[in-house]
Amino acid sequence: MGPLPPPSFSPFLFMFFVLLLLVGSVPDSVHYGNETDRLALLAFKAEITGDPLRVLSSWNGSVHFCQWVGVTCGRRHQRVTRLILSYAKLTGSISPHIGNLSFLMILSLKNNSLSHDIPQQIGNLRRLKFMTLYNNLVTGEIPANLSRCSNLVDLEFTANRLTGKIPTELGRLSKLKRLYVGKNNLTGGTGEADDLSFLSSLINATELNAFELSSNGFGGVFPEAITNFSIRLSTIYLGDNNLYGSIPRGIGNLVNLQLLETQNNHLTGNIPADFGKLQDLHQLFIGGNRFYGDIPSSFGNLSLLLTLDLSENNLQGSIPSSLSKCQMLMELTLAKNSLSGTIPKGVISLSSLFSLDLSHNNLTGVIPLEIGVLKNLVTLNVSENLLVGNIPSSLGSCVKLASLNLKGNKFWGVLPSTLSQLRGLEDLDISINDFSGKIPDYLEGFHFLQKLNISFNDFDGEVPKQGIFTIAAAISVEGNKKLCGGIPDLKLRNCQSKGFTRKKFTQVVKLVLPSSFGLVCLLLMIYFVYLRWFKKKTEVRSFSFFGHSFPMLSYRSLLKATNGFSSANLIGMGSFGSVYKGIVDLDQSEKLVAVKVLNLQSGGAAKSFIAECKALRSIRHRNLVHVLTACSSVDYKGDEFKALVYDFMVNGSLEEWLHPNEKEDDAHNKSQSLNLLKRLNIAFDVASALFYLHHHCSEPIVHCDLKPSNVLLDDEMVGHVGDFGLARFLVDATCIASANQSSSIGLRGSSGYAAPEYGMGNEVSTSGDMYSFGILLLEMFTGKRPTDAMFEGSLTLHNFVKMAMAEQVTNIADPTLFQQVVMGEKSSSINSSQNQSPASIHEVRECLISILKVGIACSEELPRDRPDIEEIITQLHVIKNTLLGVGVHGGMRASIAA
Repeated sequence: MGPLPPPSFSPFLFMFFVLLLLVGSVPDSVHYGNETDRLALLAFKAEITGDPLRVLSSWNGSVHFCQWVGVTCGRRHQRVTRLILSYAKLTGSISPHIGNLSFLMILSLKNNSLSHDIPQQIGNLRRLKFMTLYNNLVTGEIPANLSRCSNLVDLEFTANRLTGKIPTELGRLSKLKRLYVGKNNLTGGTGEADDLSFLSSLINATELNAFELSSNGFGGVFPEAITNFSIRLSTIYLGDNNLYGSIPRGIGNLVNLQLLETQNNHLTGNIPADFGKLQDLHQLFIGGNRFYGDIPSSFGNLSLLLTLDLSENNLQGSIPSSLSKCQMLMELTLAKNSLSGTIPKGVISLSSLFSLDLSHNNLTGVIPLEIGVLKNLVTLNVSENLLVGNIPSSLGSCVKLASLNLKGNKFWGVLPSTLSQLRGLEDLDISINDFSGKIPDYLEGFHFLQKLNISFNDFDGEVPKQGIFTIAAAISVEGNKKLCGGIPDLKLRNCQSKGFTRKKFTQVVKLVLPSSFGLVCLLLMIYFVYLRWFKKKTEVRSFSFFGHSFPMLSYRSLLKATNGFSSANLIGMGSFGSVYKGIVDLDQSEKLVAVKVLNLQSGGAAKSFIAECKALRSIRHRNLVHVLTACSSVDYKGDEFKALVYDFMVNGSLEEWLHPNEKEDDAHNKSQSLNLLKRLNIAFDVASALFYLHHHCSEPIVHCDLKPSNVLLDDEMVGHVGDFGLARFLVDATCIASANQSSSIGLRGSSGYAAPEYGMGNEVSTSGDMYSFGILLLEMFTGKRPTDAMFEGSLTLHNFVKMAMAEQVTNIADPTLFQQVVMGEKSSSINSSQNQSPASIHEVRECLISILKVGIACSEELPRDRPDIEEIITQLHVIKNTLLGVGVHGGMRASIAA
């Protein structure tokens, strides 16, 4: 056969190719639909009256609109699919033209100052799946035509100024999973019995699993319609409204309910025993109502319960001993009721508890010895009861206690010496009791103690003059008639001297002087030695630092302490200085310390010193590195010298344990000994520090540089977060940065650990710390740094772990975690008690899956997708308890692992 003839060429085919060429030469900006999107975005920008961070400065003709900040387009049609302008401090209104972005699926404008009404044209966005206006100033009513956005999954209007009712039309959103409209001025327009009647329309939203209506003005009865919701419903927020009536008994129908919040309403009646059917319930907040009767014993069926708050009601009877079955319970709050009887031994020996508040009841008897089991207890409040007896010595075993309140009972006797172990105490109130004896000297050494109240007891003797006793505003000693001395500000009587004072010594010399010349010479020598010693004592200088009195260290003393800042004493280097090991003389004793010397020639070092001092003077927590003092002086060359002095952490940084130097002799031992439980404990230590910084400081603090090298380990491998050189204060708990903070403060954190939104110029937020914490978790349990060479382009540590979940978790986890199990090292894998079997590979694998899921959630790209640190602490507790076999039998529950 010869060659095939050339194919015939149709004129129609020719015209088709010409047309393709012509279409291909047309600019993208005039393609059908693209120009509509561009104009809609420009119209949106036109309604913005304030853009202090200049987020919208890129919205101009110099680049394609798909490259504008906050805009994401689909690859196929080049149409806008995402508009994300969160944390941008924008002011103005939302343009109605936003309804022209017909391909939009995600609209996120949270944490701005946008005002005026929500435009009705939002209803045109048929593809919209997610919409959040959280924390703005939006007014008016919720548009009823939102029901036309039939693909909506998430709708979040929390923390605005919306009024009126929630439209019943939202019940048509069959795909809706989450509805959040809390913290507004919604009233239902009657404010009476049927305010929540619209909930009946949501029964058709069979995918609904969470809704929030808290902190509004809703009145009426607790809606019985809730009991008919889909069993998918897991989260209900109804707190801080004006609801009355009782909780319907059918509440037990919601078998997948995990959180119910109805606190601070006017609900009454008995607490339904039906709660015992909610086997997946994790958190129950029904305090601040008018419930009466007994606490249902059926609560003992809630094996997954983490938080139970029944405070500020009219509950009577005793605390049910069945609560001892809630082996995962972490927070139990029964304060301000009329409970009577004794404290059940089973309840006070729940080792999972870290907060127990039984205050303002009529409880009798003693504090059971079993309280020593509560190794994780942070807060204990049994004030204003009728408790009696001595303080049990076992209380000293609760070494994590930060707040202890025994006020207003009938306790007696001396404070046990074992309380000296509670060195992390921040608040101690034992007032209005019958305690006696001397004020224990060990209280002087409680460096974290910020408030001490021992008033109206029977203490005697001299009040100490060191530590917290140097701050009159921080202590209360009134009502103890036998006390004397102390600092002058306490205005107590002088103590009768029993010592050999300077005046008495002089009188003795005068009496003996005529007796014998030799004796006189001897006494004079002794006298001059005494004078020299007395002068030395009185010339010890100190100064007030971080609210406490600290010894002042000079440049000379630090030079001597570190052997001339020698390289042999160098233990670390950072962006703004170096850290040296040294021995200084503090409180008439030598102490091993870490000295951070600022390199003031480095740009930003001086600001870092100020930022760190400002942060450290405001915070005191057991999982934060303890600052001893500071030095601001000049060196021998006359140059400015600044340094901070910390407690020395003998086990170095977490970085050294995760990635030991192979040249070190103990490199192998370090990697092997940092077992699963130790890593989990350190993760919890870091989370506890963040929880304190974000939620328990007078102003929330963002650390901004969380990474393994800034997590230091003491002799018991307890984690302490340090280096606050980049820390920032937030104005309030809504986590909006202060207006006087510049957005151009440089990189907020270290490469690989800094939140991605910081690279876009966004202000610091607690969500940024959560991102860093998530990366830290992933690094701790995979053994891989986020800056490893393998992570380039779109592949990050976050994506790497996410892609491997859960089938390949054994391949991505730090191999030493499994080697310990394979080699049968029971004590290395899990510090089990004698009654617990060693962890199997399956159990370790399931634990790692749960931990890595937490890390993935915390390190999500969008800040709104990251959980709060309080939620993470709860999850870490669950993971640890499950790993140790506390309260969960037969392996992990699927709901916990998820």
